Amino acid sequence: MKFNLRPSLFDIQVNGFAGVDFQDPRLKASDLRRSCIALRRCHTHRILLTLITDSIGSLEAKFRRIEAMRAEDPLVAETIAGYHLEGPYLSPEEGYRGAHLASYMKGPELREFRQMQKAANGNIRLLTIAPEWPGSAAFIAAVVSDGVVVSLGHTNADNGQIDKAVRAGATMCTHLGNGCRMLVARHDNIIQRLLARDDLVASFIPDGIHIAPFVLKNFLRAKPAGKVVVTTDAVAAAAASPGPFYMRRGARMARFTCGRDGVIAFRGRSGYLCGSSLTLDRGVANLHRWIGLSYDTAWDLASRRPARIFGITLPKIKVPVTALLP
Repeated sequence: MKFNLRPSLFDIQVNGFAGVDFQDPRLKASDLRRSCIALRRCHTHRILLTLITDSIGSLEAKFRRIEAMRAEDPLVAETIAGYHLEGPYLSPEEGYRGAHLASYMKGPELREFRQMQKAANGNIRLLTIAPEWPGSAAFIAAVVSDGVVVSLGHTNADNGQIDKAVRAGATMCTHLGNGCRMLVARHDNIIQRLLARDDLVASFIPDGIHIAPFVLKNFLRAKPAGKVVVTTDAVAAAAASPGPFYMRRGARMARFTCGRDGVIAFRGRSGYLCGSSLTLDRGVANLHRWIGLSYDTAWDLASRRPARIFGITLPKIKVPVTALLP
């Protein structure tokens, strides 16, 4: 078998994997390790473990629990290069909030964010925020000065609010093209507002579900070179069999379905997605097959480019040539 030596993939948004829900406050060390091993089978040796909107106290407890697991297991510590906190500082508007619970959403407060950061041992590396909340610009400036990358997402901010966020230090957009209403104004909408920002790095989910391949092709053409990364927004259904699965949403376990087509949705709410079943190596193959990118370029969008943003060193791994086939 022929191999290519490449830097591992690095996924900046992973909510769960291989049947394991990272949102579960009772997450077991054995399950977390199992998911990390499964990620490595998909050539993804580094991730930002993503926690979504919940109460501040619950998020602190989850960070402490996962940090304890990282301290006990070198493989888990190596795989989880840090955290992506997606919420609770998001838009509670229907559509823009996506699968997040509006009841936990709130304006940003620096004191409580630093409490969560302390619980995470300083490892919150990426924060997604809706900048229309009052006080967002000052908050962004403060957390950026602490070394956190700030991304705009689950937002319906106007151009003035986006301007203030960018001047304050926001540098990314979270899963651009998603986290918004299904029906929006033709021209003046959050997708166009953020897509036009050449200074923001946009992350995209190349599963053909969150963004149709032809739309992703247009989005990639619109962004300057070096201002694109790809991610999965994976949940427990990724690298698992189709069927029902569960995700912790606040204090309750919610039941979702994952069809054979890979679509993950609320029961009875078609059109609203709640994460992805994509694995990042398949995302790379999709970019080659659908968009026509070379494997090297497609791999780079899921590997070196995000690693440079976060100062992450990636291990070199042997990748079977057949693993890159669509």
